[in-house]
Amino acid sequence: MGKTVVVGMSGGVDSSVAAYLLKKQGYNVIGLFMLNWEEADENGVCGADGDFADVQRVCSVLGIPYYSVNFAKDYEERVFSYFLSEYKASRTPNPDVLCNREIKFGPFREYALSMGADFVATGHYCGIEHTADGRHRLLKASDCNKDQTYFLNQVRESQLANVLFPLSDLPKPEVRKIAEANGLATAGKKDSTGICFIGERNFRKFLQNYLPAKRGKIMTLDGECVGEHIGLMYYTIGQRKGLDLGGKKGEEGRWFVVKKDLENNVLTVSHGDESPLYSKACKISGLNAIGCRLEGSFVCNAKFRYRQPEQQVKVTIDGENALIEFAQPQRAVTEGQYAVLYDKTACLGGGVIEEVIY
Repeated sequence: MGKTVVVGMSGGVDSSVAAYLLKKQGYNVIGLFMLNWEEADENGVCGADGDFADVQRVCSVLGIPYYSVNFAKDYEERVFSYFLSEYKASRTPNPDVLCNREIKFGPFREYALSMGADFVATGHYCGIEHTADGRHRLLKASDCNKDQTYFLNQVRESQLANVLFPLSDLPKPEVRKIAEANGLATAGKKDSTGICFIGERNFRKFLQNYLPAKRGKIMTLDGECVGEHIGLMYYTIGQRKGLDLGGKKGEEGRWFVVKKDLENNVLTVSHGDESPLYSKACKISGLNAIGCRLEGSFVCNAKFRYRQPEQQVKVTIDGENALIEFAQPQRAVTEGQYAVLYDKTACLGGGVIEEVIY
């Protein structure tokens, strides 16, 4: 019998095809669904129920066993509590990044290995290289439009041992074709969006269930009060929609957020000229290196949000902190998000943005 692989199955097309490909390669495949959020949405629907039903359908077609495991308590303690504390501090967190380290490649991976797995696999669009000297390099996916290494930048290198990423060389349209050709129920299922494992919600209503909103002034850079915000946690740097300032006249262009002052509960906006959004550097903490040593000063590429081309930067390491200087000014770099470092083929790691330097 071949090696055993436990596949983290979400009920989506990517993990479905990952399971199919591994079985085709001769592995003994087991599907494992993780339940991380048990509350229904505002319509009384628990999305996890439908996702697990899709896992059952896919595994039945593939002829592989499937199981479910509940990590809701771990998710609440390790991810969701951090998510709330960051919003309370008027920062903009990325729970998907933390979820990968604290759940998918943490207790989920450990549980899978306890089932007797030789390998653990997911439907992430990225690659892995297990080198002869025992290092584990996180490689970019062939499909640069779907590459998900950004969301894995905080996974510890040790957590990548015994991990497989079957979709590394496939573009998304090809994944859907494979699913359709093999009768997988998820072939046409749309990609999941919204908060990691919580799904699509009315974001403002959702946050109101956990954090009190405090109204305050909306001010311009010149100190003019132009409106009232409904709570700093509902706004992000660079945001243009939902400011309710359409009736305020000014120079040509749109209003957008440039700063959130938690101490004074003031939202600062600008109109037309976007130069206040551009910064020259940032400082990061919690620097995590993957498959390499990050030390001294060096030049590489970086991304400050998922949907962004890589930008050339100079990185100066100071323990688990780093200063990242931009070759070109960057727009709307945001505290609480992640700066992720790259070379030509691999993700080198990253850290959380603590301070933006203008």
